[in-house]
Amino acid sequence: MPLSDTPCLSLAITRLTAAESGHYALWVLQAPYPSGYVHHDCLWPLTLSQTWETWQSLFSLRGLPMVPRIPSTYVPEPVPSLAGNDAIPSSGQAGYTSRLMQHLGVQLWQWLFDGPIQSSLDQSQGIAIGQGNSLRLRLEIRDPELIALPWEIMQPQPGKQAISLSQQIFFSRTTSDVDPLPPLRIEQVLKVLLVLGHDDESDPATGIRQQQGGDAQHRLKLEQEAEALASLLTRSTKTYSGRGQTAPVPCEVTTLLQPTPAELIEQLEADSFNVFFYAGHGMPAPDGGLLFLRDDATLNGTELAQVLTRCRVKLAVFNACWGAQPDQQGQQHAIPRSSLAEVLIHHGVPAVVGMRDSIADRESLSFIQVFAQALAERSPVDEAVAIARQHLLTLYKFNQPAWTLPVLYMHPEFDGELIKRIAESVTEIPQQSTTWIDNQPPAAYLKVLNQPERKWRVQGGIIRVGSSEDHGNDLILEEPGVSRKHAEIFCRNLNDARPTYFLRDFSRFGTLMLTDKGWHKIHRNEVPLTSQTQLKFGSSKGQTVEFVIDDSDAT
Repeated sequence: MPLSDTPCLSLAITRLTAAESGHYALWVLQAPYPSGYVHHDCLWPLTLSQTWETWQSLFSLRGLPMVPRIPSTYVPEPVPSLAGNDAIPSSGQAGYTSRLMQHLGVQLWQWLFDGPIQSSLDQSQGIAIGQGNSLRLRLEIRDPELIALPWEIMQPQPGKQAISLSQQIFFSRTTSDVDPLPPLRIEQVLKVLLVLGHDDESDPATGIRQQQGGDAQHRLKLEQEAEALASLLTRSTKTYSGRGQTAPVPCEVTTLLQPTPAELIEQLEADSFNVFFYAGHGMPAPDGGLLFLRDDATLNGTELAQVLTRCRVKLAVFNACWGAQPDQQGQQHAIPRSSLAEVLIHHGVPAVVGMRDSIADRESLSFIQVFAQALAERSPVDEAVAIARQHLLTLYKFNQPAWTLPVLYMHPEFDGELIKRIAESVTEIPQQSTTWIDNQPPAAYLKVLNQPERKWRVQGGIIRVGSSEDHGNDLILEEPGVSRKHAEIFCRNLNDARPTYFLRDFSRFGTLMLTDKGWHKIHRNEVPLTSQTQLKFGSSKGQTVEFVIDDSDAT
């Protein structure tokens, strides 16, 4: 099965402002089967806030600054001594860090995957397993107070694997408040723009990058670090790990040292980069955080998003503090959609990796090396992040939070593929088809209802519809609501009868079909088609297209 057909379960967490304080709604926004679209109302427990507050102390133990952000609904009390297997360990016990992390991960899982949400997950994963595939799980957190929590450490029970380490579930965060994805290029080379910005000796993410010894010495140190990072990226993509089906694709790295915003924009526009990598000082701010390119020049997330989307960069990676953290208004309330990662996704960047908290250089470089290698071996971004997390866990063990720090955001329309897999260039017979090989499919075409001269023949029993050429679409509709890979119409034999045409929808917003009872939405489902069926792809305001079965030729 092509990776773009990977089953996806998308969840959202929303605070219920009209209800009693602390009430949330959990929604299934996308599921691989029709009855999977469920919701569940629940109360945020005080014990979960208390465990999160205790877990924050891990960062002070590592010498890193604490950024305690917990739901402001609750004022944490001292953590009680719980009885039995649920007891939170004391700092003097062996394995304190790992046991506390595990305790928080189990609590987060139990809160999110409760009742119908757990059932939807179980059935979605069953479908993925039946297809011989992994499940893509995306979590949208609409309450900014909950963004800082480490959802990546969720695990169903003690001893089980954390969700973001799994190869059966590819975990990422997302947001539905997005601009549509721009057209994405089909590429066979990793082209990385590596930017080293202004450093700050008080910023633990910068490690060795300290301004000492004057401008000349500092410049030399930056040049050496840039050369080391570029070498790391290119060397990683030349080493075949054996995970993929082919040898890694080449990696080209261009470096910029403390550029001005104008220099950065000029370089992005001068070449077709698919990865933007920034290392340097960063901090939360209302417009997507601030990146300190130089000591006298900053760039906020909103400004960066404009140029990244215009230049069609697919992936942005930030080795900077707090790239996945929202800014705060005072000490109590997080500002919605203010984190760097969220703002970039909001404006149409396909994928962003940012740090939830401070990360040390040695941990960041270990992550980047394996992450780049997995991307070069054609792994999708969410799978590559999981592979790199596993590497961090192997190096620094479960009692170190390093593997929990990278946070991946993915655009809801992005299939995660930075480099297309070779198999996807091969035309395939529609999935689950008994095929029309034995019987010639009847001639069919699509036409615009009010412009009957505009026709598209269904060639070879299948026609693909979408807004982009990247998915091999036969009919390109650049209209609001039309997904890059939106739908397909194909022919299938049914019980040795005359071949029948079907519509299969893959899209985000669905396809409208006119029936005797009016317009009916087909969303991620499959329905039979009859001749002269009227369709609208993506939006009720879109142009009406008619499907026609006709023995005569359509041009």
